[in-house]
Amino acid sequence: MKITGIETFVVSNGFTPPRPWHFCAIRTDAGLTGYSEFGSDGITRGLVGLVQDLGQRLIGKDPTAVEKHYVDLYRAVRQAPYGATQQAIAGLELALWDLAGKALGVPVYKLMGGPHRERQWVYWSHLATYRANNWKLFGVKPLRSLQDLADAAREAPARGYTAFKTNIIWPGDPARAISQGRLGPHDQVATRDIVKQAVTQIGAMREAVGPDVGICLDINVNFKPNEAIRVGRALEPYDLFWLEIDNQDPHALAQLKSSVRAPICSGEQLQTVRQYRPYFELHAMDVVKVDVQWQGFSAAKKVADLAETYELNIAPHNYNG
Repeated sequence: MKITGIETFVVSNGFTPPRPWHFCAIRTDAGLTGYSEFGSDGITRGLVGLVQDLGQRLIGKDPTAVEKHYVDLYRAVRQAPYGATQQAIAGLELALWDLAGKALGVPVYKLMGGPHRERQWVYWSHLATYRANNWKLFGVKPLRSLQDLADAAREAPARGYTAFKTNIIWPGDPARAISQGRLGPHDQVATRDIVKQAVTQIGAMREAVGPDVGICLDINVNFKPNEAIRVGRALEPYDLFWLEIDNQDPHALAQLKSSVRAPICSGEQLQTVRQYRPYFELHAMDVVKVDVQWQGFSAAKKVADLAETYELNIAPHNYNG
């Protein structure tokens, strides 16, 4: 079986602002096709171009030699590693794993050593956040008031979730949220208005769901560490399950971790053990975010194995849900 072609597909999901989904298909002369989802929004043309360019290196190759192809692709981009480049490699590698599983007639998890568990604890991610701009798309009521936020929180336990994650949201017409690291006028400063709204919102959600439902707050890359400390300390009465933040400086993240009571979750923007290791060595996070789609199965598994040696749990991440 040999690889004969690489195709990419960009699909609109109807979100406002636009947030396209990217898919890759690797075709073979045996009639089998491996599929994957890759990348994130904002750099669609660049990502698709990278997948197409790197994918040409796979033409004529055996798709089941997944690890070899991953290493070869990584070596090909040593001068521009990580970021979109790694996301493109991941898109190809994930499609190769899909092909390998189909060729052998087994699910990919069996190629990775088999399952560790039959059931997986999950939380509701970005609860209420996407309703700020896309409530019509989801067929739910808009977030016009604090009561609407509280009602949204109640939906989590009602649907069987024991934890949920949200962002700082201002209800209104229209509602708005600080989410996904998007640019804003606050310039990574936790203004009085932001801290006040975080306290008001999380307080209302905690009152709505009671003490036994975990509440995670994701502040992405929206605050400098000293500003994130202000947010974290202000929310201490509400017993966050974790405070999630991304930061490119492991020392800065370690400072935050030592300054707030809530466990710190981080790492979704990191790729491969080379980027995670400095954070692990400083014990800069309590929960490790690992995005398989952004770095690939092989790299993600190595990160998870390394996290185990530092007594850290991981929380899988998928940017596209």
